[in-house]
Amino acid sequence: MKRIVLLIALVVAGVTYAQKIQWMSMGEALEAQEKEPKKIILDAYTTWCGPCKLLDRNTFSDSNVIDYINTHFYAVKFNAEGTEEVIYKDFTYTNPNYIEGRKGRNSQHLFAHALKVQGYPSLVFFDDGGDLIQAVSGYKTPQQLEIFLTMIASDDYLTLTTKEAWESYRDTFKATF
Repeated sequence: MKRIVLLIALVVAGVTYAQKIQWMSMGEALEAQEKEPKKIILDAYTTWCGPCKLLDRNTFSDSNVIDYINTHFYAVKFNAEGTEEVIYKDFTYTNPNYIEGRKGRNSQHLFAHALKVQGYPSLVFFDDGGDLIQAVSGYKTPQQLEIFLTMIASDDYLTLTTKEAWESYRDTFKATF
């Protein structure tokens, strides 16, 4: 009986582990792209941001979102007010104005600034060569996020060069989440 309970516990633990986005650093994602090209989705968050926490809890825990992101993207979790050193396009980005121990808002990381992150959370997309595509700011439900994930993963964004093209794409998009 103990063996059966243990086996069930191991299976449940394995399924639970498999149901998470495989987050990595920007450096790890860029390195992974060299071996197997995939697009990158970067979650620019802050520790004090309520909508960022909702994005983690409600959207990034959704099984459809998890499966889609893990299949089509390298996922990067990036504290936009943190101290992580990021090397991107032969430049090293830091947060020289970060104040240790400060509660609430802190200085914006230079990498977030370079990506033109204006609010939190922001999802920043990169092509499979590591070039910036676009940042999308604000909390998104799984259903709201699906159109962006699909548009980027399928390269449809390359043809959406006008407001009218975007509106047509949005209006005819068939959601599956």
